[in-house]
Amino acid sequence: MLFMIVEHFRGGDPAPVYARFRERGRLAPPGVVYINSWVTADLTTCYQVMESPTRELLDAWIGAWSDLVEFEVIPVITSAEAAQAVP
Repeated sequence: MLFMIVEHFRGGDPAPVYARFRERGRLAPPGVVYINSWVTADLTTCYQVMESPTRELLDAWIGAWSDLVEFEVIPVITSAEAAQAVP
């Protein structure tokens, strides 16, 4: 399953997030795969696509960051999948 993750850095401060990432990596459990991400020009918000077999595994990853980041999670499908799903 693909998920669009919107990460709002608490207090609008990216420094603690990037410091933890440099020290400890993505902290994703086995099975959770990073696809790609984009960060707003003001460095306050990250849009990230992750793949996970279950929401529960994704929630384990979110738990490792929730002290620094507020998350929105949106299940998504690819454009090709959407085109096939629409009659």
